[in-house]
Amino acid sequence: MGIKAALPKYELYLYTAVLSMALIWAGSWISEASSENVNRKVFKGSVKPGWHYFGRKMDVADFEWVMWFSTFRNHILFALCGHVIFAKIFTLLSPKIGIDGCKHRSLVFGVYGGLAVLVTMGWTFMSLVLSHCIIMYSVAMVKRKWMCFLAGLATLASIKLEPYKSWQEGLVTGSFDLQDILFYGGCGFSIIRGMSFALENCEKKDGNFTFADLLKYNFYLPFFFFGPIMTFDRFHAQVNNTKLIRKEREMWNITIQALLHLGVILIVDVFFHYLYILTIPSDMKLVRQLSDWSLAGLAYSNLVYDWVKAAVMFGVINTVSRLDHLDPPQPPKCITMLYVFAETHFDRGINDWLCKYVYDYIGENHDKIFKELLATFCTFAITTLWLGPCEVVYIWSFFNCFGLNFELWVAKFFSLPPFSTIERAMGEAMSRRIRGVFNAANFWAIVLYNVLSLNSLEFAKLVGRRLIFKGFPMSSLSVLLVTYCGVQLVKERERKQALLDDPEPVKPVDGGKEKAE
Repeated sequence: MGIKAALPKYELYLYTAVLSMALIWAGSWISEASSENVNRKVFKGSVKPGWHYFGRKMDVADFEWVMWFSTFRNHILFALCGHVIFAKIFTLLSPKIGIDGCKHRSLVFGVYGGLAVLVTMGWTFMSLVLSHCIIMYSVAMVKRKWMCFLAGLATLASIKLEPYKSWQEGLVTGSFDLQDILFYGGCGFSIIRGMSFALENCEKKDGNFTFADLLKYNFYLPFFFFGPIMTFDRFHAQVNNTKLIRKEREMWNITIQALLHLGVILIVDVFFHYLYILTIPSDMKLVRQLSDWSLAGLAYSNLVYDWVKAAVMFGVINTVSRLDHLDPPQPPKCITMLYVFAETHFDRGINDWLCKYVYDYIGENHDKIFKELLATFCTFAITTLWLGPCEVVYIWSFFNCFGLNFELWVAKFFSLPPFSTIERAMGEAMSRRIRGVFNAANFWAIVLYNVLSLNSLEFAKLVGRRLIFKGFPMSSLSVLLVTYCGVQLVKERERKQALLDDPEPVKPVDGGKEKAE
């Protein structure tokens, strides 16, 4: 039924009240568990001194967050500020020395990025990345997509699988604290970018892109180590655009976004002092003592935090790229707004890359069961290689691949008579309510399938058993009810956005006759 189906306002107010009380209730359980168990032996490694004057300790279990705002903070701020300053100086000096700054800005970005990578990581790493670029450029000249995929995936496997992984990592030696992290990030994203370049060159009818185009694309510093991935066609078109005109209030919006990210960082810091959502799941003895509501809130909050982390990381990088007149991939969609597997992703850049070159290419319209199965299998096979093959990744890929196909199977089944006839007869509002029940169950499938990649398989299995089997019927149905309320509020937000994007036509007066004056 239509996305514009409306529900009564009092019903939406009731959903809002139920959801708010449930979140507060679950949050209070987690806060209580955090305060009462702060001195457990298991917590000592990941709960460190924080706000001394308030007597609060801080959850530091996520090494990525700690890395970004401690060790890496100084390096990334220095490098990104240098990128902005270098580009600004070139923009100011280029007219005075008779150079078209707009025309050559991609070269400036590439030169600065290459020098920054060289200084940071050394000649060996630079040589390794250049060898990857040379391989992908050579294959791109053949203009055979299957060869581009074969070369790209083989190169990607060389940094993800043993013994080639250890051998290449051993080439890059140094005392830099983040050497290994930047090694895998830089090499991995370089290979993915190289594949995009090669595949886009296959589509180019007249001639080929140059090796310089690949280097300028690959060594754009804001995207180099941590992404996001912008496909070559988009990057090449945007970075070579000579009409650099700011939209109205664009700088103001960029500033607001930067301040918003700073505010989110502070809020996360506050929460880490009161809710130890990352440390608690590592203590399975404590987790088994928690209530069903606490477990549900813990699983949900872990996914929300992972989205916040991705949104902040990509948000900071995207702010710099917007200053360069680029339109980067948007941050991932929050887990709270998801109730279908088709929109579940935590890196929109990688998702766009996979959709363009694999998922949409094979699945086409995504309405054929066999093609969809083949498309999802190929997509998650590449994703498994990208994440690094291991037991947890295999399980995560299998269940998410199954969920994506199961959605299509269910949609196909209920589109047949008599279900389609019954749905049309019941009206749009009732259809939206019934679909909301299925979406609520789907939401928790998404949570359970993805929480194992963030915490552990044991924690995910425990949450599933408690909410589905041991907690039935009270815990299961109450959590489903609260989730249903949240899904309907998300649907209402989508309905309003749909009306803004495509307003409903105004009904003519008196059955279409113009009213006489």
